[in-house]
Parts: sequence; C-alpha cells; structure tokens
Amino acid sequence: MNVQAILDDIGAHWHVYLTMPFIAALIGYLTKRVAIEMMFKPLEFVGIKPFLGWQGVIPANARRMSTTAVDLLTKNLVDPREIFSRLDPQRMVEELEEPLLKAVEDVTREVMEQHQPRLWELLPARAQQMLVNQVRAQAPKVVERLMREISTNIDEVLDVNSMLIEAMVRDKALTCRLIRDVAAPEFKFIARSGIYFGFVIGLVQFVAWALTKQPIIMPIFGFVTGFVTDWLALKMIFYPREPRGFGFFRWQGMFQKRRRQVAADYGALIAEEVLTVRNVMEAVLTGPKSDRLFAMIQREVQRTIDQQASIAKPIVALTVGGKEYQQMKRAAAAKAIEYLPETVKHVEGYATGALDVRNTIVTKMQQLTPIEFEGILRPAFKQDEWKLIAVGAIIGGLVGELQVLLLLH
Repeated sequence: MNVQAILDDIGAHWHVYLTMPFIAALIGYLTKRVAIEMMFKPLEFVGIKPFLGWQGVIPANARRMSTTAVDLLTKNLVDPREIFSRLDPQRMVEELEEPLLKAVEDVTREVMEQHQPRLWELLPARAQQMLVNQVRAQAPKVVERLMREISTNIDEVLDVNSMLIEAMVRDKALTCRLIRDVAAPEFKFIARSGIYFGFVIGLVQFVAWALTKQPIIMPIFGFVTGFVTDWLALKMIFYPREPRGFGFFRWQGMFQKRRRQVAADYGALIAEEVLTVRNVMEAVLTGPKSDRLFAMIQREVQRTIDQQASIAKPIVALTVGGKEYQQMKRAAAAKAIEYLPETVKHVEGYATGALDVRNTIVTKMQQLTPIEFEGILRPAFKQDEWKLIAVGAIIGGLVGELQVLLLLH
C-alpha cells in the first residue's frame, strides 16, 4: 500500500483512526483499575475452588504478607522489650488504683464466702473489713512487682509476632487497608499512567493499522497495551530507589520519594489498628504464652495470702486445715485472673501514650535503607504481580478484539 492509498484510507475512515489512541488509553486505564481491585477484592474466595473463581491477591495471601510485614516491623521498627520498658509500674498502679482495690475487695469476700461461709458470717463486720483492708493494702505492691517482672521479661508472657500476624490474618480487611491506605497515591498513579502509556501505544497502533490493515493488529496491541502499561507502572512505583537524572531533570520511584508521608501513614495505622494496647492485652490474656502470666499472678496472690495469714491468724486457725487453705489460695488466684480483663481496661489511655508506638515507627522508618523501606509495600506485588500483569494483558487483548468488531464491521 503506497503513501497516497494510506492517506486516502485514513481520510475515509478517520473516525476509526481517531478513536484508536483514545480506546488504547481507556484500555490502559481500565486494566489498571481492574488489576488494583483484584489485589484487594473479594476478601474471601468467590467461585468453585480451587481454580474456578477468584480471591483478592492480598486476602488470599494474608498470612504470608502479614508474616513479611511483621518481620519487618519487629526486626527493624519495634523492639518489644524496649517499647514495654516505657511503662512505669508505679504509674500503672496509680491508674489502676480504683478498679484494682474494688476487685481485690470483691475477690476477698467471694473467696471467703465460698470456702468459709459460716466463719465469714460469724465474723463481726469490723473483723471482715480488717481482713479486706489488709489484703487491699498489699494489692498495689503486688501489682507493681508483677508489672516490673512482666516489663523486664515481656517475651515470657507476650509473643508479639504471633499477636500481630494473627490479628492481621483474622482481619483481612485490615491487612488490605495497611497496603491500600499507605499506598493510595501509588495506586492512583498506576491508574492514571495507564491513560498516558495507553495513548502513546495507541498512536503506534494507529500507524501499524494504517500500514497493514490486519484485524489481528487490534487485539495484539490491546494485549501489549495491558501488559506493558501494567509492568511499567509497577516498576515506576519502586524504581529507581535513589534519585537519578541530570541537572533539573531527576526522578525516583514514587514510593521511595514519599518516604516521609509513608512513614507517618504507616506508623499511624500500626499504632491505631494493629499494635494497640487492647490487642496487646488480649494477646497477653489469651495468647500462647498466657499460662505464664497466670502462673505469675497465681504465685503472687498465693504469696500475699501467706504473708497475710500471720496477721489474720485467728481466722486461719479456724479453717478446716492445710488442704482447704491451699484451695482458698487457688480460688483467690483464679478469681483475680477472672477480674483481670475488666480491671486493665482502665490503664489503656496511659499505656497508649507511654508506649508511643506511632512516633517510634515513624522515626525508625526514616532510618531504613531503600531496600528495607521498599519491603513495606513490595511484598504486596512481588510474588503475584505477574498475575496482575497477565490479567491486564488479557483484558487489553479482549478489548482490542472488541475494537475490531465495533469499528470495522
């Protein structure tokens, strides 16, 4: 086909040629939007397992991604021992004073009424209150001693890695939010880049169609548009890690360039939704190491009862015997543990401020190397990004074929 024939064809079918770069730009944008949504949705598998259906890439790999994120968090950003050493045991006791003393009084009365009901009823009210007051006087010292032991041996009662991973696996929406919220500008860039890259490829498609007039050109270029624009957009987020260029023209991977804002957003999300005082308390009370905490509490409660036994000797002498005394100590410890979750809620405000998780993470993130910093978001793409690129390419090819059907027939 000579030049004049090409020009004549363009003139006769100008509307077809004119739409090519715009449709290519649309393909570029749509494939990006679909790829982004397929990363996060749906949270659970939809379809017929194992192959006929889909689950968002991140929810489907929540455990792997959570493990990677938590490894980064605990190795580079948060030292649990250092974080929990910030809690002042004396201040904790002050914050807990009112609910603690109420719980101690309730525990003392309940245990006595359960194990020595007749004796307790026979005691004058003044004697009952004397015994309660003696135990109440010891409670703050016991709690402070416990807090010091726990803060210096936090690894014995709290598995931070397990706590964080389980929290993120249990709440897949949280795992998605950690990536989607922190990288929101990057995802917008990916979608917008599809328009620009697609338009340029559409111009090449324009030339190729004019020269060949082969219907196969449309789906091929649609496929290429989807593939290349997805691949380029993902690469431009992370590379180059360091600023490159010359003179006034310099460029850097968008994620690396936004280091300060990423650190602030990531620190806030971790502090507000992951490494919270409430989650820590739940993990300490119900996690795999909770038995050690309860053993500590039981030991301290029983030791306190033994110390008070000499003061309350007339009462102890009237107990059934050594066996009953041991049962009373165990019952008191069990009751103390039962009151624990409700009691510790009162210290949440102070502990959140004292731990200062957000500022710790923000400061430490600023000190990460570019490769370590990339690891915050990169696990969301690295292993499964080929799926996203492939989906973009396939959708592009299908839209290209649709171009042939709509524009040329």
